[in-house]
Amino acid sequence: MINRPARPRALISLVPMIDVMLILLVFFMVTSTYLNLDMIPAVKPAEATANSTTQTPAGTLMIRLGSDGVPVLRGTALDAETLQSTLSAAIAEEPLTQVVILPSGAAQTQALITVMDTAALAGVTRLRVLRLEAAQ
Repeated sequence: MINRPARPRALISLVPMIDVMLILLVFFMVTSTYLNLDMIPAVKPAEATANSTTQTPAGTLMIRLGSDGVPVLRGTALDAETLQSTLSAAIAEEPLTQVVILPSGAAQTQALITVMDTAALAGVTRLRVLRLEAAQ
């Protein structure tokens, strides 16, 4: 039996492909634009005062959220259940009622999310968050 020498197999090198992939990655990272994904629409105080009168319209409920995290509606501090029932009653009376949440700068984010969840469970579809800033 004659032993033939084995042919050397052609090596497929992955190095050039990895180089091209890295160049493409850097290219797309440098040229791509990033979207500003603000999940909570906020109104600047200047826009709010320019678009509103001195009194709030009849179809608007304003919920003040203090640093303690307790929502206050029309001067009354409410718990989550009472707030939900009040908002549900307002939505049943006027389906296009707008709810404006006014969190103070010291309010915790979780308290804001809780109030927003409560409003959503009550059926509120027009919800805005107005960030309050201290006057300088």
